[in-house]
Parts: sequence; C-alpha cells; structure tokens
Amino acid sequence: MTRHIPFVRLALATAAPATLALAAACSGPDPTAAPGTPGSAAPGAAPAASGDLAALMKARGLSEDDVTAALKTYTPTGKKDEYFVFASGGHGGNVIVIGVPSMRILKYIGVFTPEPWQGYGFDDPTRALLRSGDRAVGELNWADMHHPALSETGGEYDGQYLFVNDKANPRVAVINLKDFTTTQIVTTELIQSEHGATFVTPNTDYIIESSQYPTPLGGAYADFTKFNDSYRGAVILWKFDREKGKIDKAQSFAIELPPYMQDLADAGKKVSDGWLFINSINTERCWGGNLEGNPPLESCASQNDMDYLHVINWKKAAEIAAAGKTTTISDMRVIGLQTAIDEQLLTFVPEPKSPHGVDVTPDGTGVVVGGKLDTHTTVYDIPKILQLIAAKTYTGKDPYGVPILDFKAAIKGQCEIGLGPLHTVFDDKGFAYTSVFIESVVAKWSLADLKVVDKVSTHYNIGHLVSAEGDTVSPDGKYLIAMNKWALDRFAGVGPLLPQNFQLVDLDAAKPRVIYDMPLPLGEPHNAQMIKADKLKPIEVYKPVGTNPLTHEKDAFAVEGGKERIERNGTDVHVYMTAIRSHFTPDIVRAKEGDTIHLHLTSLEQAHDATHGLAIGSHDINISLEPGEHSNVTFKVPKAGVYPLYCTEFCSALHLEMAGYLLVEPKG
Repeated sequence: MTRHIPFVRLALATAAPATLALAAACSGPDPTAAPGTPGSAAPGAAPAASGDLAALMKARGLSEDDVTAALKTYTPTGKKDEYFVFASGGHGGNVIVIGVPSMRILKYIGVFTPEPWQGYGFDDPTRALLRSGDRAVGELNWADMHHPALSETGGEYDGQYLFVNDKANPRVAVINLKDFTTTQIVTTELIQSEHGATFVTPNTDYIIESSQYPTPLGGAYADFTKFNDSYRGAVILWKFDREKGKIDKAQSFAIELPPYMQDLADAGKKVSDGWLFINSINTERCWGGNLEGNPPLESCASQNDMDYLHVINWKKAAEIAAAGKTTTISDMRVIGLQTAIDEQLLTFVPEPKSPHGVDVTPDGTGVVVGGKLDTHTTVYDIPKILQLIAAKTYTGKDPYGVPILDFKAAIKGQCEIGLGPLHTVFDDKGFAYTSVFIESVVAKWSLADLKVVDKVSTHYNIGHLVSAEGDTVSPDGKYLIAMNKWALDRFAGVGPLLPQNFQLVDLDAAKPRVIYDMPLPLGEPHNAQMIKADKLKPIEVYKPVGTNPLTHEKDAFAVEGGKERIERNGTDVHVYMTAIRSHFTPDIVRAKEGDTIHLHLTSLEQAHDATHGLAIGSHDINISLEPGEHSNVTFKVPKAGVYPLYCTEFCSALHLEMAGYLLVEPKG
C-alpha cells in the first residue's frame, strides 16, 4: 500500500482544510514517518492508505462541503449528542426526541395516542390517562400536536418537564422528563380548538393555551347570523404545580377574547415578565360558506390591512381571578371581556395582515411578528407599549371596546425579510433567524439595525424552525433546524405522501449552511425545542421496585419476589406476577370464560436497559416493563381457549423461553 502514498499526497495537496481534517481522521498513521514522530505507525500496526478517502469521495460524488458536513454531524457509537430536540409528532399525537448534531431519533413519547412499544394506552393507568383527554363528543384517538414547550426557571430551560398541545381537540399534556413519560392530560369544553399553546411563563407558573377558531364558549350552539354576538375566543392560563408536577385545574382560569382567530402566543421575560402576547387573524370576522353565497373564508379573512396583536397582563389577570371577578363556563373560571377591558388586562396593537409568528426577544424588550402576507418582520417595543398602556394613550377601540395603540408608536421598526415570513428564533450574537415560507429560506438578520445579513436556502416550504435554546433568555446559537413541509427530490420515492424534511443548519460557520437532511415520516411534525443534553437528568431504573411511572411512587399492587400469587373473587381473577430474566411468575394463568383478569405485574430488574414486555395473544394486551416498573392491566376473557403469553423485548439468551399461557376454561 505504500506505493499509493505519493499519489494520495498529490491528490490532497490542494484540498480544503476540512478534507484534510477528514483525511487525517480517517487515514491510518504515515508508515514513512520516523518511529515516535506524529503520524508514525506504531510497531506492528497495519498501515492504511489515506488515498482511500479521495477515492471514496470521487466514487460517491462527494464535495469538500459534503465532507465538512459529515465531520460536523457524525457521532460515533458511544459518543452522545450535545442537544436534545423535542419535536411534535403532528398527526401522530406523540413527541419525537432527536439528538443534535447526529439527527438520530432517540425515542417516541406516547402522549395523545397509544404507543404500543412502550405499552402506552394498554394498561389501566395509561388507558385512563388517554381517556382523561376525551371530550363531550366522545373518545379521541388522534391529535394534531403542534408546540412542545420545555419548563423554565428564570427564562432558562430547566430540563424538568415538557408540555404539548393538541390543536384539533384542545388539550394540554404534561411529560415528566425524569423518565420521558406522559403523566397528565387536561382539557376543557370552554374552547373547541386552539393554536397558541403550549407556551410557558418564565418560571412555569402558567401554561398558555389560546383558542384559534371562535365558537360559542362552553360548546353551545349558535348560528352564524349571531356570530358577532355569540362567538368568542379565549386564552386559558393553566396553573402548574411544580412540586406535584401537575396542572392544577382548580387554580387555572381563562380570559374571554373577541371572535377573531387568535393564533400563536409567547410570554414576556425579564422586563416584560408578567405579560403575554397573542397575534390574531380574521379581524374581519368571516366564517366562510362558499356554497351558501359567501366568499371563501381564506379570501374574506385577508381583506384588512391590519389585524391585532393582543397584549395581556397575565399577572394582574391572575389577581383578578383570585379576587373572584369571574364567571364559570363549563368547568373553567372565565374573566369576561368587559372585565378584561375595565381592568386594563387586554390591549390591542395593529399588526400587518395575516400574522403568524410572535416571538419575544431574549432580553424581553421586543416581540417579533411575521406577517404571512407581508414582506417584513415587525419588531414591537415592549417598554414603549407598556408606557402607552399606562398612560392610556389609545387611538381608538375595536368593535368590542378593546383599546387600540398606535402602530408606529409601538414598534422599534421593521426588517425587509422576504416573501412569507413566519417564525423567529435567536442566537447568542444578537441575530434573529426567521423562516420565510414562500421563498423557502431562513433569513438571518440583526436585531440591532433590523437588516438581513444572510439567507440559507431550505427544501422546501419551511414552517417552524428551532435553534439551540433559541427562545430562552440566553440562546446558544450553534445549531438551527429548519422544519420543512415538503421534501420532493430530496429522498428516495415512497409514493405520493412524502416525509417532512428537518434540515440541520450550522450557525457557527462563517456562512450558515445546511449540513444534514433528515426525513421525518411521522405526521406533520410542526414545532420543536432544543435543550442542552446535560440539563436533563433522566433516571435509569425505577426505584423502589414496583414504581408506578405516572406517580413515581410505589404502586399499591406492587409485587415482591416470592409473593407472587393468583386470587379469585367470584368472576374477578387477580394475578400478582413478577418478571425477571428469563421468566414470569406465575407463568400459567387459569381463568374461566367470562372472567375479568386483573393483572398486577412488577419487573424485579434493576439493571440498566433490562426491559421486558408482556403480550397476551388475541386480547390486545402489550405491556412494556422498564426495570423496576409496575403495571396494572384489566381485561375480560370472553372466549374459552389457550392463549400464549410471552416477553416482547429481547431480554436475554433465553428470551424466547420467557413465555407462558393463559388458559380460559369453557363455562360450566
């Protein structure tokens, strides 16, 4: 192989530093170097030809930029990612956990829909958890998840909890990041859809959920002829009890809003802590009806030059709610619209038509709004807004009496951004990054002078974007992910339904550039948040043995080794079972046709990653048992027969032998 070295050196003589770096990393030591010098071969070591790299690049048609991207994203086995990304699973109703920079999917978290591998929705506690999110119309087995939000302390991610929403069936879920498990789902019939969720206040006192499509509050019926009087929006502030890790519904409240389509939301921070901001569309108050002689909703709702940014004093609103100045609609305390006006809780500022993104700057002094039908991002000056509100310097009122501030007096300025600006995130160097949907780019611009300094092409139709800790008080920069809606010509054909395309952008490069394309074929992943991996402290096993993941306490039915048993009480059969490599105890369960089985199953394992599963054929039973976990499952056995049960997780050399039977005797 040494005869190839001169050729390799010639081939790499004019190579870029990135290529040389990869060559050094991938090639073996230089066998021509003197022993003991850098690059020399160790005695007995087999030499490797660095020319293999150049040949490989040529064979695969790789450029030096490709090699650089590979260096920046390749994460060898055993090495861990610097960041976690929590991305919404869109129509799948779950959360997708992704490592950065590797862009490897690490986990799905079952939230609003069953997740069989984790047994989520198949045992009693998680079945009940899913059903706790059902609404008056009936069971819900899908969701349209949009906006994950990490818990914060002082405006910084603290790595303790994650909150997610369901736009279609307005619900909010709590995920405990000790074990990446959903522990609570809450809903209210007050509203029938939402979009401005789930955004948290800087110390996670409240989780914001604002309605999108106006309806009569509480789920009542009213014809569109009564739209202006009977239809309303609302913003709900769900009170979070950090000590319990639960939303306290009794301490939560809502504020009635006019019947516009409230859209996205964000909470103020630092100087603007105590305020929240929601943009809106359809101040025209259109409802469609294109077969009833009315214009389509999308054209009618885009007539006005301005819509309204909602500025809400949530801290004062919490005081008003605590003082009892509310009415109860469905199961929610509601501050009425007139009370919100009288108490100066709600103020409007005009914003360019059809706005979408609304993002508070890291220092809390500005809020950036992107207008879908505008070419600018508008930066509002929050201290100016608060001064104008305090002085009651208004230019008028909306049809419901909500005071309106002067647009020019309330803004810092506008940045000419491109066609279709949407969402904005931030870095640690004073730059903002805005997704531009129609132009399919990420625009990098300066918060200091409101000028674009660069654009990164994306493929294609970018929606949300996320940067490393980019909506905290101290963004990291480093990485950004463009969350693209289309992926045509990016990947191998898979039929007419294509994956989404998450593109990793290197922000530390002299010119930001895409360094990884990641197909994501799971619903329409909508938004994400990116947190330093070392902020999370997930557990490795459940302690004590017999822990219920929803409570993180020992379950009342936990089973100790040596105390396994089967108890019959009429037609109820209680099975107290344990699992450990490589058997269940008991491994034969006898029942009679028509019985109800109550299976209490504890994993006695305490070894990291020693997961077991339990499947029972034909009965829709599939349980995942992490080390030390306890699960309770209730099911009926309506038909006599012999049904195998077995471990579904490959746990040991005798995994296939980790099995047993459910014997159901015929009646009589």
